[in-house]
Amino acid sequence: MGGPTLRQDARVIGLVAVAHGLSHFFQIATAVLFPLIREDLGVSYAALGATIAGYYVVSGVCQTLAGFAVDRFGARRVLFGGLALCVAGALLAGLAQNYATLLAAALIGGLGNSVFHPSDFAILNARVDPRRLGYAFSWHGIAGFLGYAVAPAFGASLAAAFGWRGALLAAALLGAIVVAVLAAQRDALRAEPADSRRAGANGGFAADLRVLASVPVLMCFGYFVLVAVGFIAIQTFGVSTMIALYGVNAALASAALTAYLVGAAAGIFAGGFLAARFQRHDLVAVSGMLASAAFMLVIASTWIPAALLAPLFAATGFAGGVTNPSRDLIVRATTPPGATGKVFGFVYSGLDVGSMATPVVFGWLLDQGHASAVFYSVVAALALNIVTVLNLPGMGSARAASLAK
Repeated sequence: MGGPTLRQDARVIGLVAVAHGLSHFFQIATAVLFPLIREDLGVSYAALGATIAGYYVVSGVCQTLAGFAVDRFGARRVLFGGLALCVAGALLAGLAQNYATLLAAALIGGLGNSVFHPSDFAILNARVDPRRLGYAFSWHGIAGFLGYAVAPAFGASLAAAFGWRGALLAAALLGAIVVAVLAAQRDALRAEPADSRRAGANGGFAADLRVLASVPVLMCFGYFVLVAVGFIAIQTFGVSTMIALYGVNAALASAALTAYLVGAAAGIFAGGFLAARFQRHDLVAVSGMLASAAFMLVIASTWIPAALLAPLFAATGFAGGVTNPSRDLIVRATTPPGATGKVFGFVYSGLDVGSMATPVVFGWLLDQGHASAVFYSVVAALALNIVTVLNLPGMGSARAASLAK
């Protein structure tokens, strides 16, 4: 039986990428409006950070469970359930008149967010030709960062005209439209549940737990925990930190954040070609993180004029984005057949675990006037991740060569 055609693969990749982009859009759609919400509701940044922490607590706890659900019930069904919850969370946030409602909206959104990585990677691995997976992972990552990039501009422009509640209601409407488009193309997202393909196999649940507890999988999990520090510091508190450090207005700080996210998307695009052609994925990851850490160190030290924030953030994002497709191929190499949903769900839950406490910490640092510590934390996390990648078992040349097969 022949493999899928390029046109079929492009359709699947495009639909999954759109879903992933929407999930990332909703992750920070509320956070980019924190300065307005803080003033209107009279709450601290630490309290707002707690809503983000709650979001990622729910997402982190449920993401591995979502991976098991994907392998049991099918990725498409789980994906659409998550999309509906994300839209519901944004709708509730837009209707919020108090902090409690805002927190409830974050918890609902976190539950929806938990499904995307196990669902997306299960669909891509099941439906896309293995020769094109490097490009598939690249476009998947690009869409996520474009979702991040759209959120600040979307929120700022609509909030200026309709207030922060109007901006969030518009975000919910946008999400509903995207879900309707995906539902019309749902046949391309069908993937047979992995558990049905391994019926009668030995091991069962105990074998699944042993896979998740293996050293390479646990180290990949730790990698994503550290990645979350950078996500929260830059994407959630980046605007507020730049305002505090450089005294710039919200428009300039938002432009720098957008430059970072667009730069990251461009880096992921370039990283897809590197992942497809260069077998030493560990070296790609380490090189990108070294460059990203160097750029962020300069930003944190405030050695540059504010006018250079946008181009330097763009370079930081590009260097980090280059690593993403290679990173996902490294994770794929640790995944045995029939466990894609579980492994990707567990490993990517590291993003949520790492995001649980850091919003409160970063919010407290800003409240206490220690804004530079927010960006220095990114540098420290990147340094630790370089050490993690260099020590991953089997990431020598022989192991890396097998990733391209």
